[in-house]
Amino acid sequence: MKHIGFLLFASLGGFCAAADLASDAEECLSKAVKYFHSINSNGGYVYYVTPDLSQRWGESPADDNTIEVQPPGTPAVGMSFLRVWQVTGDETALEAAKDAADALLKGQNALGGWEHTIRFDKPLGKTVSFDDDQTQSAISFLMALDQEIEDPKLKFGIRNALDLMIESQLEHGGWPHKYPWQGNYHDYATFNDGGINDCLRVMMEAYKFYGGEEIRTSLVKGARFMLISQLPPPQPGWAQQYNEYLQPAWARSFEPPSVCPAVTVKNINTLIDLYLVLGNRTYLEAIPDALRWLESIQLENGKWARFVEIGTGKPLYYDRGRIRVDTLDELHPERRTGYAYQTDLSKALLATNSRYQLALDLGHKGLSELENASLEGEKALKRLQALSNEVMRIIESQDESGAWITKNDRFKKTMPRNIRWNGQYEVRDRISSAVFIKNVGVLSEFIKLKRELSDSDLN
Repeated sequence: MKHIGFLLFASLGGFCAAADLASDAEECLSKAVKYFHSINSNGGYVYYVTPDLSQRWGESPADDNTIEVQPPGTPAVGMSFLRVWQVTGDETALEAAKDAADALLKGQNALGGWEHTIRFDKPLGKTVSFDDDQTQSAISFLMALDQEIEDPKLKFGIRNALDLMIESQLEHGGWPHKYPWQGNYHDYATFNDGGINDCLRVMMEAYKFYGGEEIRTSLVKGARFMLISQLPPPQPGWAQQYNEYLQPAWARSFEPPSVCPAVTVKNINTLIDLYLVLGNRTYLEAIPDALRWLESIQLENGKWARFVEIGTGKPLYYDRGRIRVDTLDELHPERRTGYAYQTDLSKALLATNSRYQLALDLGHKGLSELENASLEGEKALKRLQALSNEVMRIIESQDESGAWITKNDRFKKTMPRNIRWNGQYEVRDRISSAVFIKNVGVLSEFIKLKRELSDSDLN
């Protein structure tokens, strides 16, 4: 232990104690929370603001009456505030988390869910979106906060949201892209962008927090959908979306019916998650064929296609208007740079394969204990050492105000309505919610680890 401790201190420059760095990290967190809370709008957040606060962006330019629900918007920022309070006891962070929750509750519509933005100067929307972890992330944050405080309004909002989750679940067990009925592809059961996966995550969290037969029934129904939507050999993966006949279907005009490797990796992990919660080993039976298929379709460049043609196994590349092209270079720049038609799944696939083997070897109780166990001894010290340089970088990069400013941030130019983006970018200093969330996560983990380690481990 002494040798590892020495390496830790050496990596911090001289013999600076980890305790001193943890103290600096707490001060940094406190400043960051105060600053970020100060730039809220009605308690909520967008994705970016300029340092002078004159401009705000969500998915598009936003005004002072607009906040984002979709990560890294209000629920994700609120969860970061809650994490700081849990680690440090900073009451300012808890108040900021409560404000974020209040903003979400004000923006919760009559159906019990959310669209991707809340506009406080306009009537609430009449649609619920399960795209990009929008409604799901809001529910997850509210439930997490509910474990820490007593607030009747919070409980009422959560109950309405969970009622929505059960009501909107399709008969076969999936969830649509949007709710209620739209009369188009938004009605399809949708895995794209983790839609169904995030719905199941919310219900697993709800079952952990509140229990209840209704929630368990929803989980079992969802697990069954995971199994029956797997395509048959020789392509035993999953599609991005399914029509009412459980057939892979078109969504947007560049999202064809196909087998999708990235969706398949995510679905394997969701099946393992369901096994951990419900203990039904049947959920693992779909995994071996899917893993073998994933390994067999790796492209020559080491990546995987987003869409694989059913039957032929060829990569599919579509531009808007359902225009099929043979190579990525033939796509319009808006599609070529704005959509991941090829991704490197090698690390994710390796981790997924390992997790599946652990599930077989340890069973659901053993794997659950392993994944939820705190780091101890040498592993904790190595992790602390691995975090230390990043912690110092984060502290040094913080502005005096408490902000982390991304200098000369390069981003796609917002085009006028009906004008297609064609490669134009803007460059500007911006303050990012995603950077705040990431930095808060690293600092919080470091502080928590330091506190869990005894003094003897560090000497």
